[in-house]
Amino acid sequence: MTTPWGELVLTRFPEDPRDRLRAWDASDAYLLRHLDEQRVPLTGTVVVFGDRWGALATALAPHRPTQITDSFLTREATRANLSRAGVQPGTVGLLTTQDPPPARVDVLLVRVPKSLALLEDQLRRLRPSCHEGTVVVGTGMVKEIHTSTLALFERLLGPTRTSLARQKARLILCTPDPSRSPDAGPWPHRYTLPADVGPVSGRTVVNHAGVFCADRLDIGTRFFLGHLPATRGPRRVVDLGCGNGVLGTAVALANPEAELLFVDESFQAVASAEATHRANGAPGHAEFRVGDGLGGVPADSVDVVLNNPPFHSHQTTSDATAWRMFTGARRALRPGGELWVVGNRHLGYHAKLRRLFGNSRLVASDPKFVVLKAVKEPGRR
Repeated sequence: MTTPWGELVLTRFPEDPRDRLRAWDASDAYLLRHLDEQRVPLTGTVVVFGDRWGALATALAPHRPTQITDSFLTREATRANLSRAGVQPGTVGLLTTQDPPPARVDVLLVRVPKSLALLEDQLRRLRPSCHEGTVVVGTGMVKEIHTSTLALFERLLGPTRTSLARQKARLILCTPDPSRSPDAGPWPHRYTLPADVGPVSGRTVVNHAGVFCADRLDIGTRFFLGHLPATRGPRRVVDLGCGNGVLGTAVALANPEAELLFVDESFQAVASAEATHRANGAPGHAEFRVGDGLGGVPADSVDVVLNNPPFHSHQTTSDATAWRMFTGARRALRPGGELWVVGNRHLGYHAKLRRLFGNSRLVASDPKFVVLKAVKEPGRR
């Protein structure tokens, strides 16, 4: 990526030489050019929210910015890109969306996230740290910035306008108004599950902002709940890509002896899963981990993996995440262990599972979804 201060070599995480997707886009470049052209002072506290793969934090590293992200993958990509650029550890602050933001923000740079709810939540959290002189600049591709996006900046921070589009990217220019005092907001959001979803019927779900289907049970998970494996005894079960943790909580309620591991790459999701588990008084031992799939989980240590994999990475449709999840599950499962997957029929997960496991069985289907089971055969890694 070419910046006003030089060129950077940037990669996504995990790094894959076959991946042709860049670790930055035109909106990142537009924001950096704007900072240089307008001579925006970067001597105070600079905060970057929503940086996709660390492009902004790496380019601005000489100014010791603080990055705020909901993504474990973004944080690891940022670390790798900073190291590649020769930036010493600790130069850039790395915070999650669950951490308290800096007490004072002099420059706030926002790469508009896909989730408007997450944007709202973070602007509310950052608002008390902004002052009349804070420079606020948002950026995104034209298709990502809507009237509702601008209205949110206007309502929570102050007067807002947009720039002209360049290379299909646009800037959001906002002037903080200290008199704006928005309320605390709706997050985390709680709702009650319907009465026909097995062990979690009538139970409570807790969702932090930005988690998939924050105000209702998504139809894929609902279908999966009707076909979960009946675990018995002290089995080690992983809710992989756990979201708000409904699947793992259902297993814990049905089998008090089960040992649950909830894993997601989203800090908001893992916080939601932990809150959902606790809100329902689920018995047994549970661990909550933010990470890249089952990386770090010992091989041959898991009995059952439950997975509702995503098929989008930001705005890109891709099966790369599902493939890494399936591969990690095969490694982590004990011989005879089972991977249970729910997915849209058209995604063809059965073929991928057969390639990895040598087998795939259709457990249930409806016009939209399938539930599949793959068993780790002895000798497979």
